[in-house]
Amino acid sequence: MRNLIRALLRPLARLLFRVRVQGDADVFNASPLLIVANHESFLDGLLLGLFLPVDPVFVVHTGIVANPWFRLLLRGVDHLAVDPTNPMAMKRVVKLLETGRPVVVFPEGRITVTGSLMKVYDGPAFVAARTRATIVPVRLDGPARSYFSRLSGRYPRRLLPKVTLSIQPPRRIDLPEGGSAKERRRSAGEAMRRLMQEMLFASRPQQTLYGAFCDAIAIHGRRRRLVEDMRQIEYSYNDLLKMALMLARLVLRAAGPARDGDRIGLLLPNLAATIALILGLGARRRVPAMLNYTAGADALRSACTAAEIGVVVTSRAFVEQAKLADTLAGLQGVRVLYLEDLRAQAGLLDKLWLVAWALRVPRWFERSASPEDAAVVLFTSGSEGKPKGVVLPHRAILANIAQIRAVVDFSVDDKFLNALPVFHSFGLTAGTLLPVLTGCNLFLYPSPLHYRVIPEIAYDRNCTVLFGTSTFLGNYAKSAHPYDFYRLRYVVAGAEKLAEPVRNLWFEKFGLRIFEGYGATETAPVLAVNTPMAYRSGTVGQFLPGVEHCLIPVPGIDPGGLLHVRGPNVMAGYYRCEDPGVLEPPVSEAGDGWYATGDIVEVDADGFVRIVGRVKRFAKIAGEMVSLEAVEKLANAASPGFAHAASSQADEQKGEALVLFTTDPELGREALQAKARETGTAELAVPRKIVLVDGLPLLGTGKTDYVTLKRMAEAA
Repeated sequence: MRNLIRALLRPLARLLFRVRVQGDADVFNASPLLIVANHESFLDGLLLGLFLPVDPVFVVHTGIVANPWFRLLLRGVDHLAVDPTNPMAMKRVVKLLETGRPVVVFPEGRITVTGSLMKVYDGPAFVAARTRATIVPVRLDGPARSYFSRLSGRYPRRLLPKVTLSIQPPRRIDLPEGGSAKERRRSAGEAMRRLMQEMLFASRPQQTLYGAFCDAIAIHGRRRRLVEDMRQIEYSYNDLLKMALMLARLVLRAAGPARDGDRIGLLLPNLAATIALILGLGARRRVPAMLNYTAGADALRSACTAAEIGVVVTSRAFVEQAKLADTLAGLQGVRVLYLEDLRAQAGLLDKLWLVAWALRVPRWFERSASPEDAAVVLFTSGSEGKPKGVVLPHRAILANIAQIRAVVDFSVDDKFLNALPVFHSFGLTAGTLLPVLTGCNLFLYPSPLHYRVIPEIAYDRNCTVLFGTSTFLGNYAKSAHPYDFYRLRYVVAGAEKLAEPVRNLWFEKFGLRIFEGYGATETAPVLAVNTPMAYRSGTVGQFLPGVEHCLIPVPGIDPGGLLHVRGPNVMAGYYRCEDPGVLEPPVSEAGDGWYATGDIVEVDADGFVRIVGRVKRFAKIAGEMVSLEAVEKLANAASPGFAHAASSQADEQKGEALVLFTTDPELGREALQAKARETGTAELAVPRKIVLVDGLPLLGTGKTDYVTLKRMAEAA
């Protein structure tokens, strides 16, 4: 009878929900078999029961069974009601697996209320490890958009959303040897959490940025207002689409004949039009090259040379406000297009084209493209040398967004405040494209340097997510009222090491914990980040799903090793001034496709990453390698509340000597020595030369300008 009911319901459900099952069905032949799935709605059990090629027993939360509608649906399947908080209840599941019956369990226990992964219970993981069961992860995508979900009212609902079931490769969880039962259970639970996060990431669609944008429009609706900039206009998805279509058409017409993959420079601040150009140009297979307008004329010329940029799009108003006229005049062989002129060139035929065709079938606007095609070119900060062009394909940016979403529960109820410039990978991927492509609200602010204004905007616009560097976050905290950040859920620090005084100030003044992350422009950019589910102070969190890493020892530096990474978020390669327009694919000691980060890191037994320092930021003093970051850490401990940075200069006797730059007029060598004795820091890390400065030189991204500091040290 049950098989008859399934045979009748399966074609009906396939028709109504356009169910698509992808993956290898042969993985269900193992025994014992534990099937784990994310929990999006009350439909999940029904869909799995209808479309999985096995007849499993469903393990469900006792609270779910209490719902009369769900209890009605469960009548058609074998099920076992358990309380995941009760360890003894899992023994029943162990016995069930030992009989050979496939078992389906939702490790989250409850239906998600964020659209992302909820807390993963240890019980299902311990069961899998105890029975040595084969685990088959199945990703459900779509039921959360139905009226059977528990998401907030702002999340778009559909009567019959499209549903995809993605079957992932089988896995196993092994219990660690030794340790208490509690520790082994916790370890198994952590392994299950990472498995679920990897499942969410691995089942992402393979597409382009513009394709993902069109998908976001289909999911959230064209009327959904989500982007606001300093013009104080709220732009909907339809508004962004209009700008993307029209601006791309006007720019390409003005730029003249070009080939697929040609770079077009964008010299623009954080505006809705900048987002639109990135999406629109990419749809027509032109590559936006995000120029750093704070880098100076020499760096801009180097960028244009390396990426062979012949056309730059900017705004007259922006050029005037940022005083960039002389810089633009120094760009030889580059045509400059102004947005104001382009908009004036939009004629009646352009408007008819937009309304009658492009807006009606926006996917037809995109030329055939591959996820491996270049999406943007960013330029390294130049903090340690001449900027390089970093080519990020669609695959890398979208993979990094999927990696972040797999570990952090951003939702449509969140509002991002992004003041980090879009020419910076942190500001582009995490601060701009992530919210736009996932339906979160976004406020774009043009400069991170307005330390008094940004806290007021966070308060006035009810922002819940803020990204920044340690330097910027420290200045925001000093300028802000204690209530300005009352709505913030996430404060994420990246691009430079988070200073301990900044961490403490945010906690003391606002009661907020800063989540420190780590990455590089070459990795689009995030590699690791602390999250509410996995946080360890003093580290930059665990590696994101899909990131492979290896540590190669560096002579003279211990502990730790030089970090090499590989994954779908790694760049396609570099453009260099020495060989303009020629793509140099990533390669390192670890092999082709690996990227050497230049950072010395340690990875503990739980997978948390601690940054020891950069290879280039070590000084060799009397034959010993001394970390300049350790010197800065010592100075911060001895003189909190002031800015400090260390460099080195040549020394005839010891090879190199330390130079400490500080804004504290009272800081002397005696105080540093006392703090070194207190903290157990080596005497070699105490600088003999201390230079007082009004302020440390900074790049436009907020990083310390170590190139300038090195010159200052050599001259000191």
